[in-house]
Formats: sequence, structure tokens, C-alpha cells
Amino acid sequence: MRILITGGSGYLGRELGRQAAGAGADVVATYLSRPGDVPCVHWQRLDLRVQTDVVAVIGAVRPDVIVNAAYRYDDWATTADGAAAVAAAAAPLGAHLVHVSSDAIFSGIDPSYDETAVPDPVMPYGAAKAAAETAVRALLPGATVARTSLITGDGRSAHEVLVRDLALGRRQGVLFADDVRCPVHVADLASALLELAHARAAGVHHVGGADAISRYELGCLIADRDGLDGSALRPGSRRAAGRAGPVDVRLDSRATQAVLRTRLRGAREFVTGQAEEVSRP
Repeated sequence: MRILITGGSGYLGRELGRQAAGAGADVVATYLSRPGDVPCVHWQRLDLRVQTDVVAVIGAVRPDVIVNAAYRYDDWATTADGAAAVAAAAAPLGAHLVHVSSDAIFSGIDPSYDETAVPDPVMPYGAAKAAAETAVRALLPGATVARTSLITGDGRSAHEVLVRDLALGRRQGVLFADDVRCPVHVADLASALLELAHARAAGVHHVGGADAISRYELGCLIADRDGLDGSALRPGSRRAAGRAGPVDVRLDSRATQAVLRTRLRGAREFVTGQAEEVSRP
């Protein structure tokens, strides 16, 4: 199987490439600024904002599966238009597309969100992700749309780096105690996405971690795991800070988990290394 990973040099993209290549797939991964360092992966520069380049690269690679893990937080052209360009280029080739979406498409008003929930974004990034979903599903009705949450777990994620910097006094700031997500381990997420790709699972799937947890509580767990002083971490309030975006967004991933072999562990388990009984959102 030939797999093309757009956004392959990113945090999730590298793990996707590592797992896919390790399973024997022929993997091509794209990058914008510099290629990644994953062995047995072929690297191809691609700017998703240039539609002709998207068509040319996908046409040259002729993948069986495309996993679109590319985004830029403050760039509609990459996040929304780029996803549409990938779907449009994939359609005539019969390639199956797995589009990685986000819980940022939700406002957080509802107690939890399952796969039937309608997007109601309250920030530009969430709106771009919601637009990308609409374009992908319109152009490729058989595509997989996989909504996920805060990606972390192996020590290299942005949240883990932030926690270490705050605990060691290298940066100043707070971790929001009212900002609740369903963090997912990057390895679990990559495995689940590749499962969905192989199954050509059409429609919307939620691939968040098994338990809901605040960024502050997650930070304390990470600090303890890494042997750092958790008391150096200061809790804050997203609401009080007036930061744009949803506050408490809980992905209900039970329906997707029921069809996966990959277990989407909760953060309290994968950070501490201890399985525990947790309540799903």
C-alpha cells in the first residue's frame, strides 16, 4: 500500500510515517519548510496553498490512501482551502482520504459531542476546520473525517514542552484549569487513523482520549512523570483571561472506539503508566 501523508513533518505526521513505514507501507510524506527525519519515508515538499502543486504531487505519487494531517493554526488557506484541494485531487484517483479534524469545531456549550454533533465553532481556527470538513465530505463522500483533541503523550508535544518550561522557570504563564479536553496519545491516534484508513471507514469518527481533563491537571501529571516540581505550575482561567476559543469540549469517542482494535487511552493512564477506571465524556 502506498500512503501519502500531508503535513508529514509535523508532530502527528511523523508518528504516522513511523508506524506506516514500520508496517511495510510505501510512505511519502510532505513538508513545507524542512523534511522530517523518519527513516524509510520519502519526503516531498508541498505547499497546500498552491492548488496546482497539490494536484501535481498527488498525481505523481498516486497513493492508495492519503492522510491529511496538515494545518496552520492562523491560516485559512492551508487549513480549509488546502484540505479541499487535497480532496479534489484525490477524487479522480480513487484514493481514500483520511482528513484529520479537531474538537475546535465545537463551542463547548454542550456537555459532550459525539459523531452526530453539528459544528458550531467560536474561533477562526475552528471555523477553518469546520469548512475543511464540509469540503472534504462534499468532494469525497466516502472519506474518513477523524476529529481529535489535544495530541500529546511521548514527551515531545507542544503541551509537554510548555509544562517543562513553566516548571523549570524558563517561561512565565499559567495552565488553564477550566480548559478541558480529551487528550490522546500521539501513538494511539496514529494507530487509530491508520486503522480507519485500511478499513476505508467513511464518515465522521471521533478519536479523542478516554477521559476529559484540564490543561492544568494534565500539566501536573506531566510534571510528576518527568520528576519536576508541579507546585511551580500556576492554574489560570481561560474565561477570565478572555482567550478566544471554546473552554470545555469533551469528545465522545465511544462509537468509534467500538470498531477499533487500537485502544484510545485516557491521559491519566498514558501519562502515569497506570490503567485506571475512568468516566468517558
